[in-house]
Amino acid sequence: MFSQNLKNRTPQGQFLTEKFPVLTYGPTPVLDKKTWKFKVFGLVEEAKEFTYQQFLEMPQVKIRSDFHCVTRWSKLDNDWEGISVLDFMKNIKLNENAKFVLVHGYGNYTTNLPVKVFLDDDTIFAHTHNGKPLTTEHGGPLRLVVPKRYAWKSAKWVNGLEFLEKDVLGFWEKNGYNNNADPWKEERYW
Repeated sequence: MFSQNLKNRTPQGQFLTEKFPVLTYGPTPVLDKKTWKFKVFGLVEEAKEFTYQQFLEMPQVKIRSDFHCVTRWSKLDNDWEGISVLDFMKNIKLNENAKFVLVHGYGNYTTNLPVKVFLDDDTIFAHTHNGKPLTTEHGGPLRLVVPKRYAWKSAKWVNGLEFLEKDVLGFWEKNGYNNNADPWKEERYW
């Protein structure tokens, strides 16, 4: 069953589920790990590109976090494995003007975050969920997981980071979703 006090772990307006619903806009991309690429560009000292194998060769971490969807479900105690964003960013030197990141995903998906939120100590590029490789439907081979924000900020099928001086709205943010997305403040929509 769930650990800790459920009331303290479930934001107002959410219901708990043991399932992991699949919610996606548009078709699920078919991705090959051998040709998958991840680009880092924008306000960085040097634009870089990474392969899936290079991600696997980076230090691996495990975190446990709760996952809150704007459609009002919460799944507690998710075990994620992958690369800590803090560890990944050791490969990147940001320009001092980089205040925001636009996260890109296959299928032309984007979501935006302030750099300070992106660099939180529990943000992770996950390839494994609850001990199994992340399925394509849930964003495999690699998705961003931002536990302190609603799930649309945890972009599926990530393939790039664009660092910016000014905030640029992502896909859902342009279509009526709250730019900050804090589930504890019920920041669901505009």
